Amino acid sequence: MAPVAKELASMFEIGVLEPLQTADTIDGQVEELRAVLEQHSDSPITVIGHSWGAWISYILAARHQSIVRKLILVGSGPYEHKYVQEMNETRESRLSDQDKGRLRDLAGLFDELEPGSQRQKEMFAEMGRIMSRVDSYRPIDADDADGKVLDFQPELYRKLMPEAIALRKSGELLCIGQSIKCPVIAIHGDHDPHPYSGVEEPLSRQVRDFQFVLLENCGHSPWNERLAREGFYRILRQELTHGGREN
Repeated sequence: MAPVAKELASMFEIGVLEPLQTADTIDGQVEELRAVLEQHSDSPITVIGHSWGAWISYILAARHQSIVRKLILVGSGPYEHKYVQEMNETRESRLSDQDKGRLRDLAGLFDELEPGSQRQKEMFAEMGRIMSRVDSYRPIDADDADGKVLDFQPELYRKLMPEAIALRKSGELLCIGQSIKCPVIAIHGDHDPHPYSGVEEPLSRQVRDFQFVLLENCGHSPWNERLAREGFYRILRQELTHGGREN
């Protein structure tokens, strides 16, 4: 989310943190985030989490309520397991036959390579580029070059995803929302394969102060969408300055 951090810093002339996660467990990443925020910010603050980061920020807000003044979830994954099939079917329908074949080849080779090796990272990056195309509507940059990747960490993905899947499947992920006391705003693109109903419906039942914003003609990363970028930043500006959306 480097492009978002830079844009907000220039927009408000304030400090913006973009914490990097390195722990190989969900609890470890939440604690990493807590430590960074407590050391480098004046709590409570507004926390913005995208995709995987939305889940980590969501858990942080539940466990460490004194740190988070407001939570903004962007392109979050669904909070109940029943929405996963819809997500997978949407992605499958958007893949070309060529991309499907390439993903199968990459997946087959991936496990044969040394964990964390340069070749494995290159393959992980290629899979990411294919899925990014599927997840986008009209991207400004097909490779999202503004968001420089310091290092791909496929070994973390392999360790974290089974834990995350189990957390959602058990229902515990959704129940965590009952402990969140701060306002929560979810921003989601209507073209994002992660079904927006899998965010809006579950969280509206569990989070006390919840608002949902659906962006039209927008994929998974709103700041990189030609038709949604302006609206996305307008919402962030309103939430960060006025504390809510304008009528």
